[in-house]
Amino acid sequence: SGIYIKEGEQLKLEDLLYGLMLRSGNDAAVAIANYVGGSVDNFVKLMNEKAKDIGMINTVFNNPSGLDNEVGNYSTAYDMAILMAYALNNEVFSEITSSKSYTSKTYEGNLLHFVNKHKLVLNLDYVTGGKTGYTTKAKRTLVTSAKKEDMELICVTFNCGDDWNVHQKLF
Repeated sequence: SGIYIKEGEQLKLEDLLYGLMLRSGNDAAVAIANYVGGSVDNFVKLMNEKAKDIGMINTVFNNPSGLDNEVGNYSTAYDMAILMAYALNNEVFSEITSSKSYTSKTYEGNLLHFVNKHKLVLNLDYVTGGKTGYTTKAKRTLVTSAKKEDMELICVTFNCGDDWNVHQKLF
């Protein structure tokens, strides 16, 4: 899926991050990679270095979008929980992942409006964020963070046809 960036269109990095997280904008992932890393290949190298630095020992990234492509990416639910826990320490990430929707305009004046695909973020007050996903190999993937009183939890499922209900029941 994408946020459908038009050729030559200029967006703020913040807009790209919202498009990536709320709408799974694969085109936003590539734009972010090129901007931050100088190239997709260099950004993927940075992704893999960070993954190892934070203890994701069973993860290899081959692209910034998470899509299978020729080689694809691989990981475990545990490593994705490590990544989410690490990312939640970043205030900007926490704000983005917990947003129900986001509206902005490109520099050219085109309206951007993203509604979060994560139904639990939209419908449950204690859910603090998360990310939906789908690839041919991993099938449905869902990462969800939630906080009740002083307890914060992260739930990750791969290839779960009933992931919304499973996450809600586990929390």
